[in-house]
Order: sequence, then C-alpha cells, then structure tokens
Amino acid sequence: MSELPIPSHFRAERVGEVWKVDYEVRATEARAWTECRHIPPAADDALRVALVLIDVQNTFCLPDFELFVAGRSGNGAVEDNIRLCRFIYRNLHRITHIAATLDTHLPMQIFHAPFLVDAEGNHPTPYTMISTDDVASGKWRFNAALASELGLTPEEGQRHLEHYVAILAARGKYQHTVWPFHAMLGGIGHALVPAVEEAIFFHSIARYAQPEFIIKGNHPLTEHYSALRPEVNTDPDGRMLVPPNERLVALAQTYDRVIITGQAKSHCVAWTVSDLLEALQSRGQADLARKIYLLEDTTSPVVVPGADFTEAADEAYARFAAAGAHRVRSDQPLEAWDGFPPAEEA
Repeated sequence: MSELPIPSHFRAERVGEVWKVDYEVRATEARAWTECRHIPPAADDALRVALVLIDVQNTFCLPDFELFVAGRSGNGAVEDNIRLCRFIYRNLHRITHIAATLDTHLPMQIFHAPFLVDAEGNHPTPYTMISTDDVASGKWRFNAALASELGLTPEEGQRHLEHYVAILAARGKYQHTVWPFHAMLGGIGHALVPAVEEAIFFHSIARYAQPEFIIKGNHPLTEHYSALRPEVNTDPDGRMLVPPNERLVALAQTYDRVIITGQAKSHCVAWTVSDLLEALQSRGQADLARKIYLLEDTTSPVVVPGADFTEAADEAYARFAAAGAHRVRSDQPLEAWDGFPPAEEA
C-alpha cells in the first residue's frame, strides 16, 4: 500500500479557519479507518519515520493572526497546511511519530514592547530594530518597572539588555527585533492550526501513537527561533539561561527517517535545521544528516513589505542539502524520495 486516500472529513477550504476538532467522532473514524485497511500500530513499524512540525500555530498560519507567513503567494501558510494535512493522511500508515514545536510567549519578554522604554517612557512599536548604539546611547533602555517581575534589579535588566544586543551584533546575524505580541500562552494564537491538529489527532488514534509537543520561547530574557537553543543563551555573567533541547537530536539518532517542515522556512525552520545539523556534526554524527528530509512545499519564507527572505531560505536549504539532508515534496510518494524503500519493504 503506497498511499492512502484522504479521509472524507478533511476540508481544504477550512484549513485557513479556526474551529473545534470533534475528538470523539474523529477517534471513532480513525479506528474504523485503520481496521478496514489493516494498518498496524506504529510500534510495529519496521522503518521508523518521525515527522517534525515547526510552529504550525494559528499565530503564524492564519491570515488574521499576528505573524502570518504569507510567502510570495500571499497565502503561503494556508496553502502549505492544505498540502501538509494531505501528506499526513496519505502517509498515515508510514509515519511512526509526530512531534510539533510550539512557540510559546508571555507579555513581558525581551522581544516584546513593554521590555523597553525611551527617555519619555514610551515603548517601541512592533518591528523596531534595536542596535547596540540604540542601547548605548539610551535611545532604548530596559524598562525598570519590570525588574521585580523578572527577578532582576533595574541595573541587572539594563546590563542584560546591553549584553544581549552585543552578542547578536557580534554574531552578525541580525539586530534585535521587537515583535508584535504573538504565540501568547493561553491564547488562541498559541494553538495548532485546527486542520493540522485534527490530522495529528487522527494519526495518533489510528496508529496508537502518542504525539509529542515541544515548548520553546518562554524564557523572558532571550528569543528562541530554533527548537534546539535560544539566540542568546547566557546572562552577562556567563550563566546559562535555557538548557539546550536535545530532543530533535535524539530523534535523528533513534529514528530511521526524520521529516521536517513548518513555519517559517526562512526563520524558525531554517534555524532549527541548521542547529540540528551542527549538533550532529559536533557529536561526530554528521552522517546522520542523510536521515533528514526537508519537506519544501509545506513551508514558506517570510515575505513582508521591504523584506523578502525567499532567496535566503533557498540558500539555507542548499547548504543543508550539501551537508547530506534531502529536499523533497509532499506530492511525491515516499518511495520516490532518495533513501526511502517501497511501502511493502517498509
């Protein structure tokens, strides 16, 4: 059995909307779906395949939410998730495990406006870029009113801000950015896109496979684009802020194939893959890159007025392929992917 049909409950036209998943109905359907097709539990898979979904949340994937990843088409993340859901359903019998990262934020974090004030006590607007000169000159300072809430003194908060922008500048990656409030813990933007959540749940019940959710981004003193580590992971005295997350490294070490996709291709997905390949290389396991499959037609780059990261994303993926990872598409059967055996052998 190469691919399965799409279940009748899936509605492509609803992928860009918020709605409640009917768990009990889907659970009943999933078991019947499995039984009539004689699909075994995931634990019986001879070829163990993990699907990793990066930040497939409402905040990034729905047009009315804060950081919608539109791509060049203007509807990128919605189109991506239509293809992603179809991919999960068609390959439900061959996906052993699904892990989803969740960007997770609180109001008072270093990349949100309340963390910073100018000389008049005003906060920066979203998308303000904060340079080392801005901090050194006092154009933007740590908001001393947050000190006790964050377990700091005003002086410690200011020192941390100076340290933070200096580390970013030294790495030459980008300036510190003030983001709109997004992926707020407890809010609807933090949740998975309902259509994707439904597909994950259906897979879980059909294959008796527990889904996995990986929280990232909730430390108030650093940003966390990659699922493996934050952008700055020390305080001014060299103390670690967040322990590195080794889970994706473990997946690459213990599963036969690891498929990665999500949002945005140019940012959280690319930086996650980059950190994963670097982590494997640092352990003398660079050859495990051959297990990694980058699902490209289910992810889009950030494209906003004045900034198009499409070429940067493509350049990053070219580097990943040169390191041994595979660039693949959801409209191809898995056996067409390099290194995937035919379904009857898997």
